Amino acid sequence: MADLLIISSSIVRPVNNSRSGRAKIHLTPFDLTQLQYDYPQRGLLFPKPDPNFDLISRLKASLSVALETYFPFAGRLVKVENLEDNSASFYIDCDGSGSRFLHAEAKSISVSDFLQPDGSVPNFIKLFFPADDFKSCDGVLEPLLALQVTEMKDGVFIGFCYNHLVADGASMWNFFHTWSKICSSGSVSSDHQPLILKGWFLDGINYPIHIPVSETERSQPSRELSSVASTKDRVFHFTKKNISDLKAKANSEVDSSDLKISSIQAVSAHMWRSIIRHSGLSRERETHCKVAVDLRQRLNPPLEKDCFGNMAYLSSAIATVEELLDRGLGWAALQINKVVKSQTNENCKTFAEDWIRNVKNLKVGVGGRTDGDTIVVASSPRFEVYNNDFGWGKPIAARAGPGNSISGKLVFFPGIEEGTIDVQATLWSHVLVNLLADVEFVEHVTIA
Repeated sequence: MADLLIISSSIVRPVNNSRSGRAKIHLTPFDLTQLQYDYPQRGLLFPKPDPNFDLISRLKASLSVALETYFPFAGRLVKVENLEDNSASFYIDCDGSGSRFLHAEAKSISVSDFLQPDGSVPNFIKLFFPADDFKSCDGVLEPLLALQVTEMKDGVFIGFCYNHLVADGASMWNFFHTWSKICSSGSVSSDHQPLILKGWFLDGINYPIHIPVSETERSQPSRELSSVASTKDRVFHFTKKNISDLKAKANSEVDSSDLKISSIQAVSAHMWRSIIRHSGLSRERETHCKVAVDLRQRLNPPLEKDCFGNMAYLSSAIATVEELLDRGLGWAALQINKVVKSQTNENCKTFAEDWIRNVKNLKVGVGGRTDGDTIVVASSPRFEVYNNDFGWGKPIAARAGPGNSISGKLVFFPGIEEGTIDVQATLWSHVLVNLLADVEFVEHVTIA
């Protein structure tokens, strides 16, 4: 295990912090479905800055400025007990309590230790993230955003985790980009726009939403999920040619001239089929591919494209193992395509109304299926990841942390070369071994 030393832990509050006049953010059914989800954890690896660069003080000062604009990250989750019906309600109080900032050192770790040539993710990476077991419901006590800056022998890693009730990946990366620009330039740019809250609630649904108290109590991970040794992480790189070939193959197998399979759908289908092929499931078994869908532009009227909040919803494509393996890449990609397209304004409204009438299984969370039958496609290669320069150079790698680490979690990042995709996969060890020996899988992915 790597030697990592926490140098300091502090709370960074918005500059010119005022608790008056801040927003109270009510939570939608799409937010509350994630009450028991772990905080997503992501991070970027940077080269080492010049010794004269005042790293920690500049990062903390610019973070304070960024939090003035992105004030929900400095708030807290509030839980209200409704004694009249034995339920609880939640909202985000943008009270300026602040975000956690950790400064750590791992002087024995080098960039080459971190970036394995075969794409393996070393076990010590979990130490580079600021939280091990935060769930969204913990936001009543824990910050909604935590960051850890780890100084390495020849690099710096900035890891973060955030509460999914307050934001999704799109909002988080927009914040991160703003923070980096402030740190690099020393001030907020003149063209910077004030934060636009999603300000959205479905007609006919009253808030705050009441949830049975039994569903709001913190769930504990199963023994299977808490076994660190049972899963391994690997980064698979898809070049432009890999992606082009998969996309062409998928579209050639889809019998429709007006329907096009996207690059992300083709890569997701390839990962889904390949992983399930080695999961040891019976051919009659149902398998799921859960895809995070951004709802902003799917509502009527649509929301602002860059509005802040959580507007991601996990939607499931479902197939039997027999269908998935026998009907080809195009058929699998088509199932993903259909489930993404099904997220219309009307379907969102129906889901929300049904969910409120029958709130259940919140404790299942993202890790509810632990027996290898589910793939979860998280994050997006469309997020702005490599264009984040804090003043000493752009990132050289992106990684995901241990949150929601069930076997089958796939975190999509853009590759460092434009038009490429990196997929960080968390898999049972035996599934990974078989996957790497699968000629059909490795034909369309670059491993070394």
